[in-house]
Amino acid sequence: MTEDLSPAERYAAARIRTAEQATALAPFRELYDFELDPYQVEACKALEAGKGVLVAAPTGSGKTIVGEFAVHLALAERRKCFYTTPIKALSNQKYQDLVRRYGADKVGLLTGDNSVNPDAPVIVMTTEVLRNMLYAGSQALRGLAYVVMDEVHYLSDRFRGAVWEEVIIHLPDSVTLVSLSATVSNAEEFGDWLDTVRGDTQVIVSEHRPVPLWQHVLAGRKMYDLFEESDDGRGGRREVNPDLVRMARMENSTPFARGRGRGNMREADRERERRQRSRIWTPGRPEVIERLDAADLLPAITFIFSRAGCEAAVQQCLYAGLRLNDQDERMLVREIVEERTASIPGEDLNVLGYYEWLEGLERGIAAHHAGMLPTFKEVVEELFVRGLVKAVFATETLALGINMPARSVVLEKLVKWNGEQHADITPGEYTQLTGRAGRRGIDVEGHAVVLWQRAMDPGALAGLAGTRTYPLRSSFKPSYNMAVNLVQQFGRHRSRELLETSFAQFQADKSVVGISKQVQKNEEGIEGYREGMTCHLGDFEEYARLRRELKDRETELAKQGATQRRVAAAASLEKLKPGDVIHVPTGKFAGLALVLDPGLPAGRANGHRGFDQHDGPRPLVLTAERQVKRLASVDFPVPVEALERMRIPKSFNARSPQSRRDLASALRTKAGHMVLERHCKQRAAAADDREIARLRTALRAHPCHGCDEREDHARWAERYHRLQRDTKQLERRIEGRTNTIARTFDRIYALLTELDYLRDDKATEHGKRLARLYGELDLLASECLREGVWEGLKPAELAACVSALVFEARQPDDAVAPKVPTGPAKIALGEMVRIWGRLDALEEEFKINQAEGVGQREPDPGFAWAVYMWASGKGLDEVLREAEMPAGDFVRWCKQVIDVLGQIAAAAPSSAEGSAVTKNARKAVDAVLRGVVAYSSVG
Repeated sequence: MTEDLSPAERYAAARIRTAEQATALAPFRELYDFELDPYQVEACKALEAGKGVLVAAPTGSGKTIVGEFAVHLALAERRKCFYTTPIKALSNQKYQDLVRRYGADKVGLLTGDNSVNPDAPVIVMTTEVLRNMLYAGSQALRGLAYVVMDEVHYLSDRFRGAVWEEVIIHLPDSVTLVSLSATVSNAEEFGDWLDTVRGDTQVIVSEHRPVPLWQHVLAGRKMYDLFEESDDGRGGRREVNPDLVRMARMENSTPFARGRGRGNMREADRERERRQRSRIWTPGRPEVIERLDAADLLPAITFIFSRAGCEAAVQQCLYAGLRLNDQDERMLVREIVEERTASIPGEDLNVLGYYEWLEGLERGIAAHHAGMLPTFKEVVEELFVRGLVKAVFATETLALGINMPARSVVLEKLVKWNGEQHADITPGEYTQLTGRAGRRGIDVEGHAVVLWQRAMDPGALAGLAGTRTYPLRSSFKPSYNMAVNLVQQFGRHRSRELLETSFAQFQADKSVVGISKQVQKNEEGIEGYREGMTCHLGDFEEYARLRRELKDRETELAKQGATQRRVAAAASLEKLKPGDVIHVPTGKFAGLALVLDPGLPAGRANGHRGFDQHDGPRPLVLTAERQVKRLASVDFPVPVEALERMRIPKSFNARSPQSRRDLASALRTKAGHMVLERHCKQRAAAADDREIARLRTALRAHPCHGCDEREDHARWAERYHRLQRDTKQLERRIEGRTNTIARTFDRIYALLTELDYLRDDKATEHGKRLARLYGELDLLASECLREGVWEGLKPAELAACVSALVFEARQPDDAVAPKVPTGPAKIALGEMVRIWGRLDALEEEFKINQAEGVGQREPDPGFAWAVYMWASGKGLDEVLREAEMPAGDFVRWCKQVIDVLGQIAAAAPSSAEGSAVTKNARKAVDAVLRGVVAYSSVG
């Protein structure tokens, strides 16, 4: 190939190669045994050129390579790099990866639970840890050159997303930011914001999956492709598999779905339906795994949106006798598991269901969910990556960044509980879940399998699978802790400006741009209409206003009159009795009628007052033309009264034509001679209204009233008024979206000033204490310290009270009051609720709304008894039995309690000030951090 180049071209190519060899990227590429993708190379070159980067690429496409290059650059420059992740498990995993590559002396870990080598040049941490370091002005920030934010799309998370924006806004300008995101549809918008707040940022978007993904539906024994390629002369496009469409139509057809009309079916048709029906069912979990195994599609992750469902799936596979590992693999699994769990006492292993769990692992089957002990989850992850676990049943938490790629991903259902209701999964969630399918460098293709369910819509599934991206939406909201920290560092004015630079405000302002353009366009139109309605005789705008006021007043009086007539008519209908002869004034059945039944609404006879047009009296009448009809209030626009009385024979049967004929004849004989008054319109209220008279007089006296072109001017004036009204509505929308974050901050600032946390644009001593308390109930914790609520509590009692600040029941509407420790702890918990009530009233007064993600929820004592028992030294078996919660949940809540206890120890008054809270908080940490809670996930 080079022989075809001219000497000048060969020389130029040689110079390019030499230049590339001189870059930091060249030795970095040699660390990998595969070629980097073009997007990875582009991002690395941008980083080496000193730019920040935003990399948006599909799950499993290797975007973390770019983050690892930032680590490589930091080490080459003898500077620091912080690698942040959204969850501790992912931090632990990344720490292990970097230690293997660069050595334990160069890599540290900070997750709140663990602190390993914190002075290392490369530190892996959760995003919250970095946020806290920034607010505290930590010395560890010195020499920081790069920050990698893995899974940066987490800033959409409504509970924790604000942390990502806080970090991005507050990082020193000298730090280069590497943002790694799943594929989002507004990456350019997010990149524009990063460019605004961080400086030169290059956006690199890759839609390419290195391992192609095939979509399937498993129904009965057959696996159907979701799409089939169709060549329509336009290069081919993907259509929904017609077999699936036909199955869905057949299942939803009347005979198939409900069994109707079967008597008219021929025997051959019934037999064909039976055969078709026998091919369509939702296969059981063991059946699915066997089917995948037979098709060589294992290892597989089956997503079940329920922890209990995951555990049940493992048991079902065990009962079905599934064995996915051979004898050698079984022995290796046992060896690894025993090594990883050696530090857990035998009595705890029994409580944790260790032997049932081990049996599943030896067969190559496991569950993975947040209710499991962290050590157990990590073992499952390791065995799965090593190919020793081939079928994992997991909740959606596994999809959040954990490196567990599979050949196949199975979705049992497309509906999940979102904390409030059962809702369809979104295209973004579907992409995140199925993105695990296809292992780079191992699989030629990945497979996403959805199980057939009754009433499944293949078109809707194709829409989920075909929508590859989802928008990134900010969930940023100021908090009390954030406000105090900002004011303490920057003062109120500068803090307000910083908050205005958030992505939330950036998005709100951007949405305002389109509205502003429409307002500008409307204003130009308004000016044109103003010219069109100009009258040489006077101010036509004033004349048009008088016309509008007159029209509005007439409309208002007409509505009032109609309402009064309806009420009067309904009241007259209530007085009717069987046997009354009436005149129906309007409608299809106008004329003489005999009331058979007054048709009063239920409850009316008992003295209940009031009804509307829909539940008013509906008299059943016999007309003079022998028809029996139920009339409605609309048939009586005016009041009705009885003209005569008739006796209705007891033998009268409304269904009998003879009975109707005889009674109608009697009706005509009784009242046919009467001269019926025609319904005449009443005098309109407008005729006697003084305001209308005044407006009409002013209108006739106005100079423009005599203009020959008055009606032309009036048409322009009407357009002018309508466009002006629409423009004012747009301006109100703009006002509602502009400065929204700053307005929330102002309300928080006012409340904190009221409580003496802020004074004269500075944080008070109370404010400085609040600045060290992070969490959802930061202000409540600070107020408890301020009022001495926790003074005199023993360590276990303090742990119980602090648990109410972090715990949130999965079913908050549970009516059963949770068990709490007696004595001082119970009194303190009651005081915490009292203080929360006072804060809640203050938040309402200052218009701070919990529905908007700001404010303090009520403390939840649901974990108080469990952590009290644990901190008091009770055994794991007894605690879990009393707590009625899985071991994983227990450990997770304990670690959150430990985290807040550490914050309280740092924020509480010192012992010199007569407080024992700091000392007892540290003792409480030691009391809780034992046994299963203390087992570190990092060796």
